Amino acid sequence: MLMQTHEARLNALREELKRRELDGFVIPISDEHMSEYVGGYAQRLAWLTGFGGSAGSAVVLKHKAAMFVDGRYTIQVRDQVDSALYDYCQVPKDDMGKWIAANADKNPRIGYDAWLHTKAWADRVSAALAKVGGELVAVDTNPVDAVWEDQPEPSAAMAMVHDDAFAGQSSAEKRAMVADWLKSEGLDAAVIGALDSVAWLLNIRGADVDRTPVALSFVIANSDGTADLFIAPEKVSPELAQHLGNAVTVRPRDEFESALAAMKGRKVAVDPNSGVAAIFKALEDAGAQAVAERDPALLPKAIKNPVEQQGHRDAQARDGAAVSRFLHWLSIEAPKGGETELSAAAKLHAFREETGKLKELSFDTISAAGPHAAIPHYRVDEDSNLPIASGSVYLVDSGGQYLDGTTDITRTVWIGPGDPPAEVKDRFTRVLKGHIAIARAIFPENTAGSQLDAFARQFLWQAGVDYAHGTGHGVGSFLMVHEGPQRIAKSGGGQAGTDEPLQAGMFLSNEPGYYKAGEYGIRIENLVLVEPRQIDGAEGEYLGFETLTFVPIDRSMVDVSLLTPEEKTWWNDYHAHVRDILLPQLEGDVRAWVEEGCKPL
Repeated sequence: MLMQTHEARLNALREELKRRELDGFVIPISDEHMSEYVGGYAQRLAWLTGFGGSAGSAVVLKHKAAMFVDGRYTIQVRDQVDSALYDYCQVPKDDMGKWIAANADKNPRIGYDAWLHTKAWADRVSAALAKVGGELVAVDTNPVDAVWEDQPEPSAAMAMVHDDAFAGQSSAEKRAMVADWLKSEGLDAAVIGALDSVAWLLNIRGADVDRTPVALSFVIANSDGTADLFIAPEKVSPELAQHLGNAVTVRPRDEFESALAAMKGRKVAVDPNSGVAAIFKALEDAGAQAVAERDPALLPKAIKNPVEQQGHRDAQARDGAAVSRFLHWLSIEAPKGGETELSAAAKLHAFREETGKLKELSFDTISAAGPHAAIPHYRVDEDSNLPIASGSVYLVDSGGQYLDGTTDITRTVWIGPGDPPAEVKDRFTRVLKGHIAIARAIFPENTAGSQLDAFARQFLWQAGVDYAHGTGHGVGSFLMVHEGPQRIAKSGGGQAGTDEPLQAGMFLSNEPGYYKAGEYGIRIENLVLVEPRQIDGAEGEYLGFETLTFVPIDRSMVDVSLLTPEEKTWWNDYHAHVRDILLPQLEGDVRAWVEEGCKPL
């Protein structure tokens, strides 16, 4: 009889911890690669607690437990996780180590899985526990796995070749670049643990993680340009083996730890953000020197080459037509009643499928009606599914994975009949003004995303409101929809990437928002490309953004009186581009709907 309730699962875990003589255990949303999105086998936090977000952790002690999430999930965690079982803690305000120290028994032994946490996290929590005579203990096997009776197996999907025609650069060229970096730093090898970095470096893709085309694997890249790929042998086809060539040695994934143990005397780079604590420990135990260095694939992967840039434009054009077909359909069907968050998400998926080029969605569609739109990372299911009501706000954040690009777009629309209330139009227009401010930004090289973030928030701040997520994240090329190192967000607070200088060739989202808990939410998101800007008389190099996403923005939500002449010009120019890109792909009523939505203000 499988455990059906989260209380039963929590009790079973506590019994397992008691058997192992542990006073507590930390359960993150993570896998051995520190991925944001993880395979079903690694969804330990969701199984234990019911939390469906993409970032968070739980701490389970003998008599108390807590959920730690950031501001994106403040509402969601309360909807999904039982307050009778877990306290709610918000990071970065609430520190996990301090919470454990304050709530655990005297001299506690707190377990953690060293394959699911960074070394920095382990060092920080260890220091907090040491102050109260406690100890952080690396477990041999994960105790959640011991009580999760129907835990899925890791995916057995085949890995695939990602053709150079889409990658724009061969794997040999990329490995040579890494090798040159290793030699310049006096290093012998680099451990590549991030799944998207492995995929980028070797020009391979996979289907092991929902919505993310990666294969479960590790790479050790060597200073002579060779590499060892650790992957389940059954994932490797003859075609893939031929693609990898003689310079890449394919080894079983379960040999990775023993390969680390054989690196005595070598200086090995490990990224402290994507390399888990267990990798550092294995290298140190082997007598190797583990050097904390940023993943050498991270920045080159983020700076897209011309082939990737053009591929993304092509992907956005077809994706924009699919989203526009959906919004036209929604404008007709939703006011009639009978449509729900789930039916709308399914319809949007169908329109993307009709392109004939969709490989997968890039994340679970956020199809959010009314009060659910106030949950930034809401994910609809059968239990939460709301009807899309007339006279309400509907927010849809979605994207597709295509061989030539990864898309991500949010549109917020008013479901008629009638006009949106004045407050809704005011908030929508302030979000729009922030979106336009980012789109029009011009800035000197070496400007970090954190320096631009206030551009998007200023108009909301003037009304005494704000939003609790970043303004923009990096985006991959047929890879992860959230890609580092660049982002646009407030600095500090543990926000990785906010101090990363923006460079020409980087993709980012532009997505300010506003959320009124229990009532409605607004977000407008396009993807942009950082590009050089030529300015007469400029002293130094300057950059700006090319907008890549072209879908009409709901003009019924706009209070035109709040827009400046420059903002109206941006709106009109943007929608002229929408018309140019979409109309050749559309016909009939959809074409007429786009033409109407693109009329100048």
